[in-house]
Amino acid sequence: MTNATRTHQPTGSDITGFRAFRVEISGAAIDDLRERLARTRWPEKEPVGDWSMGIPLAYVQELAGYWGKSYDMQRVADRLNRYEQSMTTIDGVDIHFLHVRSPVEGATPCIMTHGWPGSVIEFIKVIDPLVDPVSHGGEASDALELVIPSLPGHGWSGKPTVTGWSVEKIARAWIELMDRLGHERWVAQGGDWGALVSSAIGRLADPAKLIGIHFNWALADPAKLTELGGPSVEEQRYLARLQHSSEAEGGYAIEQATKPQTVGYGLTDSPVGQLAWIVEKFKTWSDCGEDGESSFTKDELLDNVMVYWLNAAAASSARLYWHSLASSVGSFDEVPAPSAYSRFAADNVALSERWARTRYTDLRYYGTPERGGHFAAYEAPGEFVAELRAGLRALV
Repeated sequence: MTNATRTHQPTGSDITGFRAFRVEISGAAIDDLRERLARTRWPEKEPVGDWSMGIPLAYVQELAGYWGKSYDMQRVADRLNRYEQSMTTIDGVDIHFLHVRSPVEGATPCIMTHGWPGSVIEFIKVIDPLVDPVSHGGEASDALELVIPSLPGHGWSGKPTVTGWSVEKIARAWIELMDRLGHERWVAQGGDWGALVSSAIGRLADPAKLIGIHFNWALADPAKLTELGGPSVEEQRYLARLQHSSEAEGGYAIEQATKPQTVGYGLTDSPVGQLAWIVEKFKTWSDCGEDGESSFTKDELLDNVMVYWLNAAAASSARLYWHSLASSVGSFDEVPAPSAYSRFAADNVALSERWARTRYTDLRYYGTPERGGHFAAYEAPGEFVAELRAGLRALV
């Protein structure tokens, strides 16, 4: 896919409207975190022997103890600062993004968007193979130039002070970002909210500029299955999975979509509260069985929690649900852009190929990797890279 062109070749600090950025974690922030962890007031143990009431007390205490005493508090900064990072302001909100160029001339620009409770750290394991495929088992034609922004209200991006920052507005901001970077032809990728942002890009972007989109999470109208003659056995399983996700796992979304400010107070004040709120989802939405650490190490889980904690982003990230849950999740607007869908085996929501086609009207690739869940790039980076490469090849 190395056929991309630019109107200009911007670099780092010489881009008008872009500011170089590095993650800095102060000693005072670390001291405050450790003090709060040490002073945690714990609830009693849950009266069940599994995760059915939520993340178990013993595991949270184990993680919190590791966080306060053994975790390298500079680790997340060190991992992100390996790569060029910038800030730009779009519609009054600072947007933080990683900008990782490829050694391959003409690499295809790709904007990758995380979701909640993820962050840009989700992509940290796939950056090098995607930008330098020749060194990681791929072809030069697979090379990508990556733009990886933090969603508004997440990570080091600014926190909108006005309403209206929905998925659609973020999609328009990402289109503006790619224009500012001078990209004439590019692709979009995402999972979770990132899949919805990429889908909105597939509706809103100039088809002359957007090559297509790849997503590893998708929603489509269940009513469309009736028009297809009713759900197959496979689709009945997917409908049951969707219902379970809504009824047994969806309480967080209702709270964040209705009262994000309220939930933000406790999570912003308590690192253990923020940890529990996030890590529960990494376990229940991943391909890990009963052992969450079969998919993510303690360090990897805490790296992502740190992104939220350092930026006091509990309330600001939750507001995306308030802005978007009804309009963006429930609309099922058709997406005409060339599309590629990778359905990872253990994701919390899944679509069959024919069901996906009812929304993604130019679906050119449907992949079914056997390993990986909702946070695929972080959990199964090898499978994710292979899927993204295959999907993007099908778009051209």
